[in-house]
Amino acid sequence: MLKPIRWNTFLRDFLIIQIGFALFGFSIAAMIRSNLGTSPWAVLEVAFSQLTGITPGRMSIIVGFIVLLAALALHEKIGWGTLANILFIGLWEDMFLGMIPSVENQLWIQGSMLLASIFTMGIATAIYIGVDAGAGPRDSLMLAVHRTTKLSIRLGRAIIEIIVVTVGWLLGGPLGAGTLIFALLIGPSVQWAFKLFRVQPHKPESVEAAAD
Repeated sequence: MLKPIRWNTFLRDFLIIQIGFALFGFSIAAMIRSNLGTSPWAVLEVAFSQLTGITPGRMSIIVGFIVLLAALALHEKIGWGTLANILFIGLWEDMFLGMIPSVENQLWIQGSMLLASIFTMGIATAIYIGVDAGAGPRDSLMLAVHRTTKLSIRLGRAIIEIIVVTVGWLLGGPLGAGTLIFALLIGPSVQWAFKLFRVQPHKPESVEAAAD
């Protein structure tokens, strides 16, 4: 279940994947600072953060390892990018949380931050999955559900997000109108970005073998 490391392109892949991670961390931080409601995963992670005193970014690292176990149980392939996702996105998130000011009572700015975050997250997801070093734990779970159930990426992602946000809300996470908007738009955003960057969620084995 481990993807082989392509050492001849590792440095380039690492730099590209870090761009995706940085954009992803920025999108999460911007959503939190918009105060309209965060992404479902952030609702859960902020809820745990409030309960434990651990920063949201570091909590996302802990949650990431737990989600990774679920993806592995569904026999999804992982790679060095999967582990890098867990370790780096949370650090980027905490960094941007320290840079982006909290916005309240300015609906147009808040709405723009939310929509830009969703758009950015779709692009970020396509960038680091496109490196084909292994998707992040949450996206590995999404792809595993897509592969095992034949549900579309859009629908599979939506089902996962609904379950996660419900648990996060019950634990006191920051649920808001923006959370519903995110749940409805993130699937189409990721699917559009996949088409834009011509990303194949699961390459045929023959293609993967030829690339090794």
